Amino acid sequence: MKLTRGLVVLALLLAVGLAFGQVKRISLATGGTGGVYYPLGGGIAQIWTDYVQGVEASAEVTGASVENVRLVAGGEAQAALGTSGVVVQAYKGEGKFKGKPQPILAIGAMYPNAWQFVTVAETGIKKIADIKGKRVSTGAPGSGTAVMTRAVLETLGFKPGKDFKEFRLSFAEQVSALKDGTIDVGSWSVGLGPGSLVDLATTRQMVLICMTPEEQAKVSAENPYYKPFTIPAGTYKGVDYDCLTVGTPNVLFVNADEDTELVYQLTKALFEHVDELGQIHPAGKTISPEYVLKATLIPLHPGAIKYYEEIGLTVPDQLKPAK
Repeated sequence: MKLTRGLVVLALLLAVGLAFGQVKRISLATGGTGGVYYPLGGGIAQIWTDYVQGVEASAEVTGASVENVRLVAGGEAQAALGTSGVVVQAYKGEGKFKGKPQPILAIGAMYPNAWQFVTVAETGIKKIADIKGKRVSTGAPGSGTAVMTRAVLETLGFKPGKDFKEFRLSFAEQVSALKDGTIDVGSWSVGLGPGSLVDLATTRQMVLICMTPEEQAKVSAENPYYKPFTIPAGTYKGVDYDCLTVGTPNVLFVNADEDTELVYQLTKALFEHVDELGQIHPAGKTISPEYVLKATLIPLHPGAIKYYEEIGLTVPDQLKPAK
């Protein structure tokens, strides 16, 4: 009875808000314009605006995962995308959030990120060991790329400042720097086929620097958020070989205190119209409730759980928040 009464009250509030021209504005924190978060986030925001009554959502350009957690936890954004490594650390109070667990819960894992270590043919770099003494961008400050790249390289024994000169550039900046020779290597933790890498592969002879099977196994063993992943041959123009690397799921998350009915409506609209995301970017084609339950690494928000159970899925106990 209480739940039903609550739904009626929320519906009435939304109706009154619409009558007076008021809407719930939702800021979706994404990443840089050269990655996947921003275009995909724009598609998610459009779905929410089109299909959730009383909601007007917009995708915001940000420094990505670490910044996004802080924006959502601080109430400056209502939802965000982030890599699992950063999101799990934030939820548990580890890493950059050591001792300070952040109040976040998931709508769910959306699609996998692949770590993509990139150079151009002129550098002669072909394997990770070749970066000794080179100029390497580890990604924009506060991004999931920066967290993942440092973790991977340090696991393999490469320290910034000691073994290579570190740059900290956005995806778009990395492409420009690789083209003009300012850096030798750039780092991407992103879904396959971001516009920035498609641009680079179209205009230069792009080279993916791959892991050996031993490197892949070592990184996966020492970093529980990163799993073996293969970038298929032909993903990018001129890259005609499979490339071993590691991957991590991307997570759509909200503040733990966000209204349950609102999160339910956002989740429902997203998955009922998820085919629209696949038309915006290939990463959208992997988004499904089944992938959420398989790949999400922090508890789900009660509003999201309500939707998954409503469509007949069983949410495992480890994905239910503590009461």
